[in-house]
Amino acid sequence: MRNIIVLLILSVVATTSFAQETALTLEECINYALEHNQEYLNANLETEISDYVVKETISDGLPQLNGNLDLTYNIKIQTSFIQDFISPAVYDVLQGEGLLEPGPTPDPQFFPVQFGTKYAGNANISLNQMVFDGSFFVGLRAARTFAELSYKDRIRTKIDVVEGVSKAYYLAMVNQERQELILKNYQRLDTLLQETQALYENGFAEKIDVNRIQVQFNNIRVQQDNIARSVALSKALLKFQMGMSPKDDLELKDTIDELIFQEVPAQVFQDFDYNRRIEMSYLQTNIELNQLDIKNVKMGYLPDIDLYGALGATAGTQSSGELFKPGTNWFDYSAVGVRMQLPIFDGLRKSHQIQQRKIKALQLENSREQLQNSIDVEIQQSATNYQLAVDNLKAQLENMDLAEEVYNVAKIKYEEGVGSSIEVTNADADYKESQTNYYNALYDALIAKVELQKAYGVLIEQN
Repeated sequence: MRNIIVLLILSVVATTSFAQETALTLEECINYALEHNQEYLNANLETEISDYVVKETISDGLPQLNGNLDLTYNIKIQTSFIQDFISPAVYDVLQGEGLLEPGPTPDPQFFPVQFGTKYAGNANISLNQMVFDGSFFVGLRAARTFAELSYKDRIRTKIDVVEGVSKAYYLAMVNQERQELILKNYQRLDTLLQETQALYENGFAEKIDVNRIQVQFNNIRVQQDNIARSVALSKALLKFQMGMSPKDDLELKDTIDELIFQEVPAQVFQDFDYNRRIEMSYLQTNIELNQLDIKNVKMGYLPDIDLYGALGATAGTQSSGELFKPGTNWFDYSAVGVRMQLPIFDGLRKSHQIQQRKIKALQLENSREQLQNSIDVEIQQSATNYQLAVDNLKAQLENMDLAEEVYNVAKIKYEEGVGSSIEVTNADADYKESQTNYYNALYDALIAKVELQKAYGVLIEQN
């Protein structure tokens, strides 16, 4: 029994510890996503692939050693025909000796012959080493530059993940705060309904007063159900953005006050550099790749030089057994050499290819200028939206405080008999509307903050 009790206690402690671990801040959610979000994991794997692509390119410049073993069984050796070079010579000799009457030499004939053996073998090792190939060195630089694109793709994916997690976290947090407020409204209306019901039963209020508040109370219960679904859906969206299983529990540790008052440092908006934006950095890498492509085509005018060598042995026998006897019927050979391939004329193909890539460079420059203009507009728009969102948030916060004050006054007047239930229900409706407007403004301000940071390229540290 004592062991069972100990196990139960440990189980409760473990469960409590697990539950505590699932309460995460926004930063912790982002860190979790960077370890579990499938899209970001694939981006990381893509960078590993690009590293091996570079290594593959390097391999082309290393010695290439190959072995070859060829065993042939000639079922029927091919027949060849050679000209009869013996008969004409014999005729000439015989005629010269007077053994034959002078006359024209007979037309040459052909003899069928077979060259080769029934069993043949060839074993060799060949070595090739590139000495000079301009395209290889340019291609190596291009491979490394191309690998940079995969790293920048990873940064772009990271930005998308951080943006998605941040927005989902803010939505879940605002819905959760709204749920708590609706609960308070429920409790407030429940108390008011009970008080009004008591006044009605004692003859100090009319039935219509009870009904008005009952309508408000019924509406708040519907709102409770709706906000509960919204909280569940927003958390499900957050889990999806994080790469977390839908079955796992997740609680939010941050509060509205902790996040809404985290001002963006002013220095990040000073001395803006377009290269902070991953789109600009990505485009710049494409410009570099195009320049390397031009160099690669130009290298096609230079010769390619290779060293090669071969070492092997051949054999030929009339029986398979003799073929595999070591030291018999095998004759070795070896060779070394240098090979140079010199392009002379290709019909101006490379010249046309270079012109195509130069035009492509002009297109990329136009794209860069267009991107700069687009970033300027995006920064201006996001800064304006953020300022408007903050101003609206302040106004809605003030309106909510005023609406609460109006409601409290209307309630006191009603309780003292100098006000009507209509005043209370109208004030309650205005108060709840102001709350809705406030939380909408709050969410808009948080999202505008994310958009502003993204526009300035400071949403993440690019590493």
